[in-house]
Amino acid sequence: MRPARYTSSSGESPHATRAMGMTGVLARAGLWSAFAFVLNLTWEIAQVRLYTISAEADRLSVAWALFHCSVGDVLIALALFALTGIVLRRADWPASRPGTGGAMVVVGALAFTAWSEWYNVYRAGSWGYTASMPTIFGIGLSPLLQWLIVPPVLIVAYRRLVPVLSGRHNPRRPIPARDSAGIRK
Repeated sequence: MRPARYTSSSGESPHATRAMGMTGVLARAGLWSAFAFVLNLTWEIAQVRLYTISAEADRLSVAWALFHCSVGDVLIALALFALTGIVLRRADWPASRPGTGGAMVVVGALAFTAWSEWYNVYRAGSWGYTASMPTIFGIGLSPLLQWLIVPPVLIVAYRRLVPVLSGRHNPRRPIPARDSAGIRK
C-alpha cells in the first residue's frame, strides 16, 4: 500500500483539498445567490408599477411574477458569477478582482437584459411596459439600471459580509472598542 501524497502545508491529501475547495466555491456561489435574491427582489418590487402586470393582474399573480423574475435574476447573476470566476480563474473574484469581475458581470447582464426585454416585450409579448416606463431604444430603463446598480452593490455586500460570516476579519481594521454605553471610542 502506497502512502497518500500530501500537497498542502496542513498535510491534507489532494482529494481532501479539492473537496474543501469545491465546498468553498459552492459556499461562495450560495452566498452570492442569496445576496442577489434579496437585492433583485427589492428592485423588482420597486419597479413593478412600470410594467402592465401591476394594473392587469391580481395580487397573487403579481407576487408570483415578482418571485419568478427575482429567481430569473438570481440565475443571471449566478451564471455571470460562475463565468467571471472561470474567465478570471478565481472563485473569490468579488474579493480579489472586484473591478474587473464587476465590469464583466455588468456588461454580461446588460447585454442579456437588453435582449430579454426586447424579446419578451416585442416578440413574445410576455410582459409590457406602462406609459411611465422610460425607455432607451424601446428597452425599459429600469431593468437596465438594475444591472448597472445591483452588481456593484452585490459585490460590496459580498466583500463586507464574507469575512464576517466566515469568522475572519482584517487585522488591519480592528473592531472599534465600545464603552459601557455602547459608544465607539
